[in-house]
Amino acid sequence: MSIPPPPGPQQPQGPYQPPRTGPPQYPQYPQGPYGQQPPYPSPYQPWGQGYSPYVVPAPVNGLAIASLVLGLLCCLPGVGLVLGLVALSQIRRRGERGRAMAVVGSVFSGIGLAVWVLLLATGGAGDFWEGVKEGASESSSLSLSTGDCFDTPDGSLNGDLVTDVTHVGCDDAHDGEVFATYDLKGADYPGDDASGETADRRCYALEDTYAFDLWLVPDDVAVYYFTPSEDSWAAGDRSVVCAFGSATEGEKLTSSYRDDAGSYSPEQVAYLKAAHVLNAALDSAPDAEYVEDDLPGNKAWAGRVATALGKQSAMLRSYEWTAATGRPVRALAADLDKARVEWAKAAKAADVDTFYAHYDKGYKLIDPHRAVTVRDALGLFATPPAYGDGGGESGSGGSGSGMQV
Repeated sequence: MSIPPPPGPQQPQGPYQPPRTGPPQYPQYPQGPYGQQPPYPSPYQPWGQGYSPYVVPAPVNGLAIASLVLGLLCCLPGVGLVLGLVALSQIRRRGERGRAMAVVGSVFSGIGLAVWVLLLATGGAGDFWEGVKEGASESSSLSLSTGDCFDTPDGSLNGDLVTDVTHVGCDDAHDGEVFATYDLKGADYPGDDASGETADRRCYALEDTYAFDLWLVPDDVAVYYFTPSEDSWAAGDRSVVCAFGSATEGEKLTSSYRDDAGSYSPEQVAYLKAAHVLNAALDSAPDAEYVEDDLPGNKAWAGRVATALGKQSAMLRSYEWTAATGRPVRALAADLDKARVEWAKAAKAADVDTFYAHYDKGYKLIDPHRAVTVRDALGLFATPPAYGDGGGESGSGGSGSGMQV
């Protein structure tokens, strides 16, 4: 019996196998294109389609994000709190991410909700809203009200644009004093020229609503107005501000010109109200410097003056005056009747020369000096003011100017 030799390096261990005869045999592999052997087979399989070697993270819960945003902004704290609680429930059920955001959003929303409840209970919410509205209006003409006195940044009311004013006491030196405000109508911006023309007419007509006796307004005090700019109009500003200011550049007003009917006697009030009717008509003169430039506009103006003269005369005649004031009042009413005839003829003039002929006669009949006797009898200020285009009781003498805000 023969004993097999021990296993060598070229022979695997295992059960006995009979000895091989002939030359050694090696496994055959197919040759590559260049006579090279292909690589040995890999023990690993390549990634198949539809399988990813990376782990996909769980999605972030959308309600958790919304809760965090609302909680930090404190704009809708109640909504933020509800969204945070719902988000926590969904995260546990779905295995989503965002737990920290939901918790933070819920906490901040809860704090914000508590603050809002406290403000509502103490009335602080109303004060807060009023403060917001005041802050929003500080850069527009809406921050000025009738009776306010103010300074502009450069001390002038003749600029094209003002963005800020400083409120000051009317007993102190000041650049302007607001005597009236009104709002422009319409959704679309009317334009600089249109809003300025409207302000020029209305502000002069509103003078005597603040200064009841316009003769008390000095000749060196002019009428100015602030109108909305296109930018402030887009922000909701519609307010036009009418103000008194010095007619001399660089000068300031030193007192208030506020005056109302409560400081006058019944006879004085009756006379001044009748005078206001003519003042409003005279202040509605067209913008054209010469009649030749706008004859139709001047004829329409003359018609308004004639109507006002008739109304003023009727008001003076209908009041029961005392013996001391009745005679001069009746004499003034007679002059007004004569003036009405001339202004009515001017309103129907066929040409410029005819207009001027009747205008001159009518203008002289409403000269302010004709009212001095009545004013003396009534105990009113009797120094006639200087005036430009109008006559009668027309008040402040300086030329006005408009600004935008």
